[in-house]
Amino acid sequence: MSAPVSILTPEQVAHFHAQGYVVVPDLLTAEETQAFVHHTPEGAFGLQGHRHDPQYRYLATHPKAAGGARQILQGRPRIVQTMYLDKPPRGGKGIALHQDSHYLPNEPNTLMACWLALSDTGPDNGGLCVVPGSHLQGLRSAHRTRNEADHVSWVNDHLMRDRDGREWTQTMYSFEIDDLDPAEIVRLTVPCGAGVFFSGMVIHGSFANESADRPRRAFAVHYVHEDTWLFRADVQETMLVEE
Repeated sequence: MSAPVSILTPEQVAHFHAQGYVVVPDLLTAEETQAFVHHTPEGAFGLQGHRHDPQYRYLATHPKAAGGARQILQGRPRIVQTMYLDKPPRGGKGIALHQDSHYLPNEPNTLMACWLALSDTGPDNGGLCVVPGSHLQGLRSAHRTRNEADHVSWVNDHLMRDRDGREWTQTMYSFEIDDLDPAEIVRLTVPCGAGVFFSGMVIHGSFANESADRPRRAFAVHYVHEDTWLFRADVQETMLVEE
């Protein structure tokens, strides 16, 4: 496994902290993106593909993805979950504008993501959207998404566990931020091989892919600092990215 390296400039790190995200070009080569898109997964593994599938693990521990996370977190990152986000053309649905800390409560809150574009992505094919600076406003109130034409909608119960072993059940759903001004939303253009590092507190999401023939493919990996506690029991067994 390659050791993570520092790949973000001081200006990129400053942009992340000020705006809650930063777009970084050339995190992956064309060969790396194609290797993932064309491989055959070794089974169904939910949010833990990095534990079971070598291509998932390759991207999650990639020196540029994990290296950027290490710079931002100022310490060793742990992988919480991984997702392949393959959104087909002609209406493939997105995820409503939310904050990841609604889904993955953690303490201290170090949650962040690296979103890797595995195809050219933009406003016309359901690309990533962000609300710059929203990570500085705290955890916003939210409701279950109502726009099911653009967004998936679901409800799940999750077992939660604190550091002392106390357990409870918490209902989660497809969160959508209350009273969000559409004018605040920035629709990003992220070319294939580039990526977006963003805070678990920044508001982000995506809309349906309305293009006729352009799939929107991305891979997302969520990290926390190695000393962070995650409350959701199903993701507490994190994977440390070795140096």
